[in-house]
Amino acid sequence: MYLAYMNKLSCKTGLIVLLMLACMATSQAQETLSKQLSLNGTTRDYIIYVPAVYDATTPVPLMFNFHGYLGQAEDHMNSTEMKPVADTAGFIVVYPQGSRFFGATHWNVGAWTAGSPADDLGFTEAMIDSVSEVYNIDQDRIYSCGFSNGGYFSFELACQLSERFAAIGSVGGKMSSETYAACSPSHAMPVITIHGTSDNVVSYSDSRPSGSKSVEQSRDFWISYNQIDRTPIVSDIPDSPNPDESTVQRYFFGNGISCSAIEHYRVIGGGHSWPGAWGNRDIDASAAIWDFVSQFDINGRIDCMSTAQVDLSAASDHLLVYPNPASAYIFIESEGSEISQYRIYSLLGQLLDTGTATPSQEINVTHLVPGTYILKTRTRVAQFSIVE
Repeated sequence: MYLAYMNKLSCKTGLIVLLMLACMATSQAQETLSKQLSLNGTTRDYIIYVPAVYDATTPVPLMFNFHGYLGQAEDHMNSTEMKPVADTAGFIVVYPQGSRFFGATHWNVGAWTAGSPADDLGFTEAMIDSVSEVYNIDQDRIYSCGFSNGGYFSFELACQLSERFAAIGSVGGKMSSETYAACSPSHAMPVITIHGTSDNVVSYSDSRPSGSKSVEQSRDFWISYNQIDRTPIVSDIPDSPNPDESTVQRYFFGNGISCSAIEHYRVIGGGHSWPGAWGNRDIDASAAIWDFVSQFDINGRIDCMSTAQVDLSAASDHLLVYPNPASAYIFIESEGSEISQYRIYSLLGQLLDTGTATPSQEINVTHLVPGTYILKTRTRVAQFSIVE
């Protein structure tokens, strides 16, 4: 009996030890770190969250989540509940801290923040570079979202730092008149917005707070810029059994340049809130934002390329694919820049292969049937053929 008891105790103890080691490994991989960087003689703060599933050998997406006016990064991180989404999807989240302007933490977007000396665009770019030095970030899949003033700033990033961002989201935010007037993105920008029709802080239908566009004006800017169909697909979101005195309609506008899209959640009767965390309970804003933006990279929707919108004759001068035609492998070289990530499409725009390569590294194409294909890097495109 004693030996049997000891054997059971030994097995149980071993199991506990294994569980403890597993938990320790998880806690070591999962990190929430407070960081600082110096910008133009000013110290700026941000929080970075790295999920347990992060693997340094694989490039991962990066999401910025900006707090609202008067907000704090830590409070915003805890209240918006985006970390569980990152745990499942495997992306890194950065929660930046706004600087003070007349005592108020804010993001410099014009309108009521006009006159602010904060270089928040420079701060954001510095964070991207700093985080990328430590973690393996997919530079084609950097996203931004934010609440209220943070939503305004995500629009500002889409306009002024579009070369770094693939898609953005806004909850309870709009475009300021200054952002709207000076917006000139370098590519089609997918946008998701979530806004309550009874928001008494950032009005849905008019210019409040002063110097703002309406939700519809902000949305219509991107519909026009992305050349998207103006007739939406409208669907009603099932009403949650939890009483929140609001309902949600989803508006989807698609078929834009590079398969870009606009998604809008109209929270009917909703206030100034982050649905799923506080306010409306019919949708989870954090999950909805990720589900939308994750479909896109800097080139457009990840599984789509419209060959009708690509000037192959002009672009091919800057991207060399050889041998061409090929049978077993190809090499790629690009004038004036090094190649890291590439995608291969059929002439119908179907994504067939993706990977990373340097000019001296061969790309195996034996899995492709004879025919003509399009190879696209972050900024350039070329056509090549496969023969038997």
